[in-house]
Amino acid sequence: MDVGGVGSIAKVVKLTGSLTVNACCHLGGHRLTSSPFGTMPTQLIRASRPRVDRVAQVQKTLEVGECATKPAKRVSHSSGMQHKKGEETRLIRKQLQGVELPPSYYDTAWVAMVALQGSPHVPRFPQCVEWILQHQEEDGSWGRRDQFDSSVSKDVLSSTLACVLALGRWNVGREHIMRGLHFIGRNLSIVMDDQIVAPIGFNITFPGMLSSAIEMGLEVPILQTDIDRILRLQEMELTRDTGISSYGRKAYLAYVTEGLGNKQDWSEVMKFQRKNGSLFNSPSATAAALLHNHDTKALQYIDFLIDKFGSAVPTAYPKNIHSQLSMVDVLENMGISRHFTGEIKCILDMTYSCWLRRDEEIILDATTCAIAFRILRMNGYNVSSDELSHVAEASGFHNSLEGYLNDTRSLLELHKASKVSISEDEFILDSIGSWSGCLLKEQLRSGALQRTPLFREVEHALNCPFYTTLDRLDHRRNIENFDVTRHQMLKTSYLSCHTNQDILALGVRDFSSSQFTYQQELQHLDSWVKESRLDQLPFARQKLAYFYLSAAGTIFPPELSDARILWAINGVLTTVVDDFFDVGGSKEELENLVTLVEMWDEHHKIEFYSEQVEIVFSAIYTSVNQLGAKASAVQERNITKHLVETWLDLLRSMMTEVEWRVSKYVPTAEEYMKNAFMTFGLGPIVLPALYFVGPKISESVVRDPEYNELFRLMSTCGRLLNDAQTYEREDSEGKVNSVSLLVLHSGGSMSIEEARREMQKSIDTCRRDLLRLVLKEESAVPKPCKELFWKMCKVCHFFYFQSDGFSSSEEKAGEVDAVINEPLQLKGSSAHVSVW
Repeated sequence: MDVGGVGSIAKVVKLTGSLTVNACCHLGGHRLTSSPFGTMPTQLIRASRPRVDRVAQVQKTLEVGECATKPAKRVSHSSGMQHKKGEETRLIRKQLQGVELPPSYYDTAWVAMVALQGSPHVPRFPQCVEWILQHQEEDGSWGRRDQFDSSVSKDVLSSTLACVLALGRWNVGREHIMRGLHFIGRNLSIVMDDQIVAPIGFNITFPGMLSSAIEMGLEVPILQTDIDRILRLQEMELTRDTGISSYGRKAYLAYVTEGLGNKQDWSEVMKFQRKNGSLFNSPSATAAALLHNHDTKALQYIDFLIDKFGSAVPTAYPKNIHSQLSMVDVLENMGISRHFTGEIKCILDMTYSCWLRRDEEIILDATTCAIAFRILRMNGYNVSSDELSHVAEASGFHNSLEGYLNDTRSLLELHKASKVSISEDEFILDSIGSWSGCLLKEQLRSGALQRTPLFREVEHALNCPFYTTLDRLDHRRNIENFDVTRHQMLKTSYLSCHTNQDILALGVRDFSSSQFTYQQELQHLDSWVKESRLDQLPFARQKLAYFYLSAAGTIFPPELSDARILWAINGVLTTVVDDFFDVGGSKEELENLVTLVEMWDEHHKIEFYSEQVEIVFSAIYTSVNQLGAKASAVQERNITKHLVETWLDLLRSMMTEVEWRVSKYVPTAEEYMKNAFMTFGLGPIVLPALYFVGPKISESVVRDPEYNELFRLMSTCGRLLNDAQTYEREDSEGKVNSVSLLVLHSGGSMSIEEARREMQKSIDTCRRDLLRLVLKEESAVPKPCKELFWKMCKVCHFFYFQSDGFSSSEEKAGEVDAVINEPLQLKGSSAHVSVW
């Protein structure tokens, strides 16, 4: 890919209907003033003059003060930006420490209808009645309104009718009642509009409440024909699936029990009562049960809510675990969770404790159970997929409340949970992934999600499992599509997070300031490639942009600049060396290069076989010495020797492949993989980067079997992914490949497609085994270092999951721009939010 265009950095792309956020300021033609590795002592190399000049020139590029002028300044109001970032962080941190559940007009109205025991004409919770009187809108309605969409919703109509019933029950607020009823009459058409999103059970609860209002003697300003049409909604809902007596249907009818009144079998309903006394953690359903039967535990539940929340109750309680995990998920998806590590750890520790004691808030809710499993596992907690056994089959899901409702969010969370498998023996996860994927595809095909915010999310989850994309690409997609008004729809809608605008603003600021850093780094790396003359090698693919994308896309925090630059430089060098061994060099040149690296500081004792060898070796030698010096300073021990060994391991393995090719030797599959996982070339990229991600790494860690196994699994996964996509080209070039070897050694019993399927099983096994090692709590290798192996595994999937995206100069060009160059383009409700 041509990286010469990285100077056109400050461009602003304007799209109709979206808000474009300019990532940075004016860079012009300026370069960085510091080298990728800082100031390093000049190496003394005794050699012929051209060789000294060549090495010195490359080294000069990497040293401080040799990269032209000062860097461009950031925006002048940076102090104000820092203040805003600090305030956003404070508000988000406060929300993480204690989720605030908003009041529900609908549920508060039902609680307000509960009578004092022994006094049927006296409300037990008069404060709720007073709250309703105080919170009617000017248009006569009650209910939550979207600040970006003032249109009337079914949710508002349902809440308004519930509040009218509560006031009518105690014969107070006649003016309020009249205004509420007139509001409903004016907006009656919304009730019958199937295109408008409805609360769960609306076609049962709204007709049921309307019937109660009529029985109460309230003058409803609706024609009798319209009343009949609305009442028929409930009849049709109740006759639907009448032949099915599944647990899911029974649970659904118990959940919306307030709409059924005397039609209910209340003894059956109370079978769904939870340990806390509630029905489904729903104040409205629990209060409705109290209207028909006294139950001490149910009353204690409502009493507790009033004590905790005062005169208005939420639409669901407890909802803490789900709300907090959802917020953690959002912060991780936006790329800003690192700012809240302490608060997130507290939340996850608490959630894990609840998981271990099988808390009902987790176990009885499929969505919460799935999200808890996924987030806990990916954060290193020891959770078993056995807790998802009740939904291992589609029938188990259909037999639940969420399954009966065919709830997309529950399906999506279960599908995402199925992807974090760490063993080929986790059959429960495999099964969940299979049936949930099928159901989600059906929903996409049916068009049921077309007009919902979930459409893009479901489509992305099905097409791009989390291990096939780069973190920064996901962050961008989530920021751009973030809905600041995002709410959940139960019996009424509720906003589970009050800091959405702060989260969006912090996400935008974090991503955009990172782009500023990435652009500077890539601009300098582009100069390094040219001054190293690597771009003059006719055989070498120019892959700087792709390697820097893989670095910035995974090692994204701005402060990890050294690790990113190292990753990109060594990625470029390994690609050049790979091309040199594959097509660019003669056997004599390759042997000369290996010998030079073996001699290292003594390389001056022999001559370069060619100018090509000189360019390649000089770039490796200078970069490794610069990197080794900096890593040694960081680690407080000599690192350079290990880095040279890493390059020697790669070159010798590549030489083995050359000897096989020249002699036409066909290795066994085992011989091939023992060598090929090394020749995939990830050693010089990943292993040195480990020294720059934070922890000290002792010599004993580098020699530990776990360290070697992490490297083997990562490299094997990458090699197999590459082979699966490149076997045709390599076969035509006369090179062996794991696919062709499987076919060859099968004696003709295996086709190419069968071999690729067999390889996919091996890829899945390697990936799962690697993730298990990475997530293992007790480990010789520090966690940030283990995570780097996983990040590279994701990079390999990103380039080779469905095609050979690495070899194409265009296939991933859009992703390069998305992470590094293009300003954010906020969509939907977020486009109206000021983030600066």
